Amino acid sequence: MAQTKQQRLIMRTVILAVLVVAIVYTIFTSATKEKVAVLSVGDKAPDFTLVDLNGEEHSLSNYKGQGVFLNFWGTWCKPCAKEMPAMDRQYEVFKDKGVQTLAVNIAQSDFEVQRFTDQYGLDFPVVIDKTKSVMDAYNINPLPTTMLINPQGKIEKIITGEMTEQDIAAFMEQIAPE
Repeated sequence: MAQTKQQRLIMRTVILAVLVVAIVYTIFTSATKEKVAVLSVGDKAPDFTLVDLNGEEHSLSNYKGQGVFLNFWGTWCKPCAKEMPAMDRQYEVFKDKGVQTLAVNIAQSDFEVQRFTDQYGLDFPVVIDKTKSVMDAYNINPLPTTMLINPQGKIEKIITGEMTEQDIAAFMEQIAPE
């Protein structure tokens, strides 16, 4: 009987210690977390440079004077997969009208992303944010999230969730240079 009480006391002490550690960790990470300003419509889009699947660098600043359809996505994201073919079709329509599409994959392997782009036959540039620094700078959550960036480099609209092809066409039209 005494041994059972001792085992319960030890188990309760361990559980209590785990809870205390979890609470302290949560408070510490909340207090020390770097505060990143939330972007909103009208803000200047933060510049970044990421590498595509062909090893070419893409900087947002390279597209100055053009509209940029900046899409954040993941291969595992079902809505992302559904909208990618429509994005590719609209990219073909708008790329000569001064609207560029840039798809930013969030920290997946080159192999996964290449397999995905091959499967859907995507022609627009696909870059990988391996360190999630661009995702953090843009405060991306959830996926997919799309930022419409006007030719002056300002955020025109922020779209979270899946888009239809009609939505994509209308959004690209909205950021086309005059």
